Amino acid sequence: MERLRRECPWDAEQTHRSLVRYLVEETCEVVEAIEDGTEDDLREELGDLLLQVVFHATIAAERGAFTLDEVAGGVADKLVARHPYVFADGDVPDDLDATWEQRKRAEKQRTSALDGIPSQLSALTKAAKTISRARSHAVDLPLPAEPVEADVLGGELLALAARAQASGLDPEQVLRDALRGLEGDIRRQESPVPAADGS
Repeated sequence: MERLRRECPWDAEQTHRSLVRYLVEETCEVVEAIEDGTEDDLREELGDLLLQVVFHATIAAERGAFTLDEVAGGVADKLVARHPYVFADGDVPDDLDATWEQRKRAEKQRTSALDGIPSQLSALTKAAKTISRARSHAVDLPLPAEPVEADVLGGELLALAARAQASGLDPEQVLRDALRGLEGDIRRQESPVPAADGS
């Protein structure tokens, strides 16, 4: 990659921003290989995704920001710190998901269940992430919690998409709007209620 940055005009002119679309595309191709491809397809697509990581790290290293070794070291340190029951003498927690979120919250000094949820996620993925975070942070929300079978859920989501299309609605936009309301509810629940002054 360092040689490509020196000798290939296209590679030399790329920036973090110009590479975003390739990062997204390669990630989607990994998902496709997992869901519909062969082991060879997955190996190839993981290599393409790894290339994006190396490319970004190389650009950063040129500016003296960080190196690929620092990227790898950082994620290794993070995994060790978040798994004391593997790398130290800690007990395996009863609720691994909640404990993971607690460690992450403390490490990143997050104060809200909404902190760190990427704004670029699709509305459905962001909704699922937001609800999961709220539940792991013990935010009480009036949302259904009954389990559902995957094929039933898939059918219900398809039916909702069909109803949206028949109604001239964009389901992504409608869900984003509803999600903004849910985020407001979470923020209100997380905000301390001002104490009465007693007068």
